[in-house]
Amino acid sequence: MEIKIGEEFRPSPYLKKVYYIYFVIAVLTGILTWYIPLIIASLEYWWYVYPAIILVTLGLVLSLGFVLYWLPRYYESIRYVLEKDEIVWKRGVWFKRTGIVPYNRITNIDIVQGPIYRHYGIATLKIQTAGYSGRPGAETRIDGVENYEELRNMILKMVHKKKAEAVEVYDESDDRNVLRELRAIRKLLEDIHKKLG
Repeated sequence: MEIKIGEEFRPSPYLKKVYYIYFVIAVLTGILTWYIPLIIASLEYWWYVYPAIILVTLGLVLSLGFVLYWLPRYYESIRYVLEKDEIVWKRGVWFKRTGIVPYNRITNIDIVQGPIYRHYGIATLKIQTAGYSGRPGAETRIDGVENYEELRNMILKMVHKKKAEAVEVYDESDDRNVLRELRAIRKLLEDIHKKLG
């Protein structure tokens, strides 16, 4: 999939498979670790344990139904756009979230790829900014990208371009204006100090 400036793109379809794999892992490690001891205990104390087994089974079926409903919709909701000045992202099924990350604030882009992502040839780009949102860590992430190196390089080119434009806009008269303002502030502070002192 070729990503172009101004055109919306979505994660790889492999991301949906990865979400299902994570769900299966969660069921195996979270629910079945409780389920198997219940079955063993039911051999001796069946009158106490059978209601628990029924509740756990019901919870498992409801979880499976929820995941089968929610995961495809969540995957379909994920959208990204590389604009001329910023990255725009959208996601969410019930609670829609939209964010904007200006290129001139981006400080770092990490490529994150666990074993399951690596198996499918996808990665997540974690985009960090210079304190733009006030949150530590990544400002946003671009999940499930197949051509992650190319996308990272494309974003970094936009970052360097924006920073170069900012340097070109710099005007030495700005320095003189700042210096003039600083001198005026210093004079005011000296006058206040003389009056108080």
